[in-house]
Amino acid sequence: MSDNSTRSTSQRRSVRPQVFVPSVLIVGLFVLLALFRSTQTHDVISRIQTVVVENVGWYYILAVTGFVIFAFILAFSRKGDTILGPDDCEPEYSRISWFAMLFAAGMGIGLVFWGAAEPLSHFANPKPGLQDQVADATITNELGTVSAIDQAKASEAMTTSFLHWGLHAWAIYVVLGLSIAYAVHRKGLPVSIRWALRPVLGDRVRGWLGDVIDTIAVIGTIFGIATSLGFGVKQVAAGFDFLAGWQVTGGMLVLLVVIISGLAAISVATGLDGGIKFLSNANLILAAILVILIFILGPTLFLANEFVADIGNYFQGLIEESFETLPFAGRAGTDWLSTWTVYYWGWWMSWSPFVGIFIARISRGRTVREFILGVLMVPTLVTFIWFAILGGNGLYQQMFGAANLIGPEGTITVDTVLFRTFANMPGTTILSLLAMIVVIIFFVTSSDSGSYVMSMICSGGDPNPRTSVRLTFAALSGAIAAVMLSRDSDAGMSALQTIAILIGLPFSVIMILMCVALWRELAKEERLRMRIQRREFAKALAERVSGEVRSDIYAEISQHSAASRARPIETTVDLRRFFERLSRQSSRSALPRSRRGAGATTSRTPAGPPEGMVENAGTGSASENAGASDTSDDAGPASVASP
Repeated sequence: MSDNSTRSTSQRRSVRPQVFVPSVLIVGLFVLLALFRSTQTHDVISRIQTVVVENVGWYYILAVTGFVIFAFILAFSRKGDTILGPDDCEPEYSRISWFAMLFAAGMGIGLVFWGAAEPLSHFANPKPGLQDQVADATITNELGTVSAIDQAKASEAMTTSFLHWGLHAWAIYVVLGLSIAYAVHRKGLPVSIRWALRPVLGDRVRGWLGDVIDTIAVIGTIFGIATSLGFGVKQVAAGFDFLAGWQVTGGMLVLLVVIISGLAAISVATGLDGGIKFLSNANLILAAILVILIFILGPTLFLANEFVADIGNYFQGLIEESFETLPFAGRAGTDWLSTWTVYYWGWWMSWSPFVGIFIARISRGRTVREFILGVLMVPTLVTFIWFAILGGNGLYQQMFGAANLIGPEGTITVDTVLFRTFANMPGTTILSLLAMIVVIIFFVTSSDSGSYVMSMICSGGDPNPRTSVRLTFAALSGAIAAVMLSRDSDAGMSALQTIAILIGLPFSVIMILMCVALWRELAKEERLRMRIQRREFAKALAERVSGEVRSDIYAEISQHSAASRARPIETTVDLRRFFERLSRQSSRSALPRSRRGAGATTSRTPAGPPEGMVENAGTGSASENAGASDTSDDAGPASVASP
């Protein structure tokens, strides 16, 4: 009983009120304003969004592109050899489970919601200036007749979707996730945003500055999850409308939020290994089945060719698209960026605390290089395949007359467009039900893992936060989504999207500081590792050289012994010469140096060889005697005292 009481007290103290209370109050205030002053709240948020996009949209684009460059430089440098944990630790999860969990948490609902909707949206309303760059012509083949403009719009639609969901999105997660993983697993610090900034902020992360950083992270995570949940609920409701004819109302959306949030609460109660891991693995299989069925039942050859072409177009224009700010498009360019690129960069950054901390938590034992390439490349490739199949299927139906998915004024009902593409394919009901199940499971895993991350931040980095705190954040995220969808769902989702952009602004500064801090720490560790390697190399080299010298000496002795047995007379002469030289050297070093007496005179005479040495030298050759004489002269005069 006392142990339970002690544990309960410890858990209660683990919650940091400096982070938890402000986060809940700010989010609660927003919910009340959205509930009772929805129009005024939406207008204020929209005006703020316009100011931000017009003035700092370029900064968002530059910062996110910088994150991509930073990630690749880090991955292919020697810093990538660092292990996220002790040098002898092994990865906690298998590669398949690791990939499934990070993919389900990172993209989830958005892939299903936007898989067909975004390419069709870009096709219907392309980037400003695209139509002026293409000549007016038509192409006719066995597929049908399509204009050159439509072909260019379709290609641009896919590459733009790849841009928004590819390397740039995952580079944001890499920066934050790697910074947290290094601080937690390598340095042994708590699981929290603030501790990743300790190399640049020092002990200030322990005070109010650290509390502000964590509070921003929690608020951004809440609104990011609420936005994703709103998309998911709207698509599930659209699926019921498509299959059963149920009219979508605000009450229906709220009911779906409550039901699916309840499922998320069950997942929260089962823990990380029991809930998120199982659901992530199951949903990865279901999502794979869905996309394979669409590929087989749809225009298979067209989708395969289109995927390869889109990959080439993406990498061909990657640099240009990464820095595109549409400076000559005026208001149209600003509106397009705020709706798409800048919005996505802000959304990914608002999601980054949630996804980054979660990925860091499950990445113990990976190297820095493995972390970056795994998180950056593998989900990006899967995302490209997903968009090429779902989006390509929609574009094929729209361009070659199988369906009319775009309204007369270029409008698209993004909630239902995926199901409308299924209507023109075999197995409509199975595909629709499978898509709805995938969305619901993505909803559950996003809510569960998001509440887990927010609870860790509010618990001072405790990797096992209280279940009650996790349930609180799961309920809070669901409440925000329910309130924003209860009246005008489109306006509510627009407000959530705008908040995501705004929260991304301060958090981008935090992420830049994380890059600086991470680089400093890895560089410091690299220098230390290089010093150790140099010492070990020098030691090994010395041992090797010493061993080689010994081997040479032994070989010389062995060779000399063999030669002495073969040529005894010559060997005797060689030994005699050797001892003669040794005798001369020792005699010179053995001559006494007398001290000068008081009033004594000193005379300097050249030092000659001892008598025995002269006799012995006479038996040698002339050259040897000359050499001995030279050696004696080189020795210089010796000082001898007078008698």
